[in-house]
Amino acid sequence: MIGLVWGATEAECADPLPCDALQPVGLQADRAISIDAPYGLVYAWLCQLRVAPYSYDLLDRWGRPSPRHRDPKLAELEVGQRFMGQFDLASFALSQHITLVTGKIAVTYAVRPEGAGTRLVARVRMGGPWIVGRLLAVGDLVMMRKQLLNLKELAEIEDHAEPRARLRQ
Repeated sequence: MIGLVWGATEAECADPLPCDALQPVGLQADRAISIDAPYGLVYAWLCQLRVAPYSYDLLDRWGRPSPRHRDPKLAELEVGQRFMGQFDLASFALSQHITLVTGKIAVTYAVRPEGAGTRLVARVRMGGPWIVGRLLAVGDLVMMRKQLLNLKELAEIEDHAEPRARLRQ
């Protein structure tokens, strides 16, 4: 169905994630992307979601750009912290996943090693009326696709810049 899957394999859509327990009924939307950077770095970029959604800044941040440099302090997580201005951190496992919740929406971002890089898998579980969930899933597809592409770009830029920076020292 349109809006429910972007980039995720059938196996990834079937794998259980922590958000499944927080919102066991309703609509499920899965998104995934491969990133040419280590999973620890990708996880650190996910922690940046505490301060910005990294999607379409014109819509999400009234035109203020999402930070392009990572703040290591944002990786210091505690359950209950605010993410993207509207979600609360429900659970996390260091360098494995962050799970967020707001109302009847639960989201897990999971990082998994993939060769020398990372597979970033995101699942959104939405409760409430089916038609509302379908509309939200289509909007979420547009926004989260941009978010995942931005996180991919930022992690890959940082990962590829590090060896060059070490060579200059």
